[in-house]
Amino acid sequence: MSRAARGLRAACALGLVAAPAAAAEQTFPVPVATIYAGDVIKPTMLREQTYPENYKPRVPAVETTARAVGKIAKRTLLPGEVIPSGVLEDVKLVTRGAPTVIVFEERGMVISTLGTALANATVNEPVTVRNTATGRLIQGIVQPDGRVRTGGQP
Repeated sequence: MSRAARGLRAACALGLVAAPAAAAEQTFPVPVATIYAGDVIKPTMLREQTYPENYKPRVPAVETTARAVGKIAKRTLLPGEVIPSGVLEDVKLVTRGAPTVIVFEERGMVISTLGTALANATVNEPVTVRNTATGRLIQGIVQPDGRVRTGGQP
């Protein structure tokens, strides 16, 4: 080994020469194009953007694409900007003023009728629905298929 190589090796061992370190980076999903309020976010609408390790978003941000896909934007999201976690919400399966199916289930008996939702709601959220036939207000829980279940045991 040459004298210069031994000297460099000794300097590295003593910490006198900094070895090039891999720059630590972090990634955040950002919109590819403008996403408007009310849009459902699809995977093609986002890309991963890298930021330096010491980058801190101004507000808590969505850290993975999976946390944003399938959600609704509550406000306009600009291309290349991190997505604040507070501006996304779950898709509402029941929409205020829209017709919905009300299902009463108890001890194996199932009765269904039509109603009108009085509020927006997502899966497992309570919602009030007006029975179209009787005009009565009914409380129920939104099911994954969009129906509103009421009653005791399924």
